Amino acid sequence: MKWRTILPQCCFLLVTCALTTLEAVPIDIDKTKVKSAQPVDSAKIEPPDTGLYYDEYLKQVIDVLETDSHFREKLQKADIEEIKSGRLSKELDLVSHHVRTKLDELKRQEVARLRMLIKAKLDSFQDTGIDHHALLKQFDHLNHMNPDKFESTDLDMLIKAATSDLEHYDKARHEEFKKYEMMKEHERREYLKTLSEEKRKEEESKFAEMKKKHENHPKVNHPGSKDQLKEVWEEADGLDPNDFDPKTFFKLHDVNSDGFLDEQELEALFTKELEKVYDPKNEEDDMVEMEEERLRMREHVMHEVDTNKDRLVTLEEFLKATEKKEFLEPDNWETLDQQQFFTEEELKEYENLISVQESKLKKKADELQKQKEDLQRQHDQLEAQKLEYHQVVQQMEQKKLQQISPSAPGGESKI
Repeated sequence: MKWRTILPQCCFLLVTCALTTLEAVPIDIDKTKVKSAQPVDSAKIEPPDTGLYYDEYLKQVIDVLETDSHFREKLQKADIEEIKSGRLSKELDLVSHHVRTKLDELKRQEVARLRMLIKAKLDSFQDTGIDHHALLKQFDHLNHMNPDKFESTDLDMLIKAATSDLEHYDKARHEEFKKYEMMKEHERREYLKTLSEEKRKEEESKFAEMKKKHENHPKVNHPGSKDQLKEVWEEADGLDPNDFDPKTFFKLHDVNSDGFLDEQELEALFTKELEKVYDPKNEEDDMVEMEEERLRMREHVMHEVDTNKDRLVTLEEFLKATEKKEFLEPDNWETLDQQQFFTEEELKEYENLISVQESKLKKKADELQKQKEDLQRQHDQLEAQKLEYHQVVQQMEQKKLQQISPSAPGGESKI
């Protein structure tokens, strides 16, 4: 199904199901010129992880809704705004009883899962007597007031929550990358402080040499430009660059043949460009930076091509983009090695934050150490008491034996 493949594109999360019956634009391709590849079975393509904490629940709801013919028919006539506004969610009241029953069960399972997570969190703090039902309010992807029934409100909340969360997902990834780079620089500087003057100079020289080596790479084509796509056409697809055709290119790289290029299919187009800059065998090349570069390339192309901002590229949008001046005469693409990820002020602020966190961790470690020593002391006391008790028992046994006299004549014991 088409919308299984584009699950992360939340704004278009449900409307894409309506388009599963549409055929892709027929384009003739000379298969003899294309490098041999294994046929893609769309039924075997697993939807990518959205990164949401309710990802599994979202996928299961989609699976169930796909089975209702009435809902699919309404989706065919719906537009994106109708879905995002929640008007389409009202159609849930008309789905079959069998589908509603399955959705009810999914919601009960999700509520049970969330309650288990809450309980585990509270148990870790040894809190008791807390209203777990009230704590369900923090989860905005379902209606906590009715934990047993999946209603139109639940579908509406699920769409809106996924839309909001995924819109901030890329931003969060950029922030994490920035922290990663600051931590890397912080650790490098801390390491230099432990070295002698001579060793420090050697290390600085090695760092500068590796940086220069990393920056010495072939020119990177502007993502989404004609030069970049023609390079993929020639080197990845094995076709004559003189025969480059945007329609054919789109068809070739629409891997699941759903009529769209989703974010994963777009990112795959940048592999050749990224290989110019990053090699996992090279010490100077950071693969975390490569993934950040891939994300930046995908965001740039989406910004330029995806005119309706549904996080999908249609054939029409793709062809219109190839008519722009930027496609034929793009600006130079600045790779990450030409940019500064953070300022000295930001690094200093981050280091201060690390210092505070380390102080808290040290305090916690000292407290745990003290608790360990107290427990060890109590253990030693118990062991001493146990030994003393054992000695007392032995003494009592010895006294008992001493009180027993030797056997008298006739075989009788005398006490």
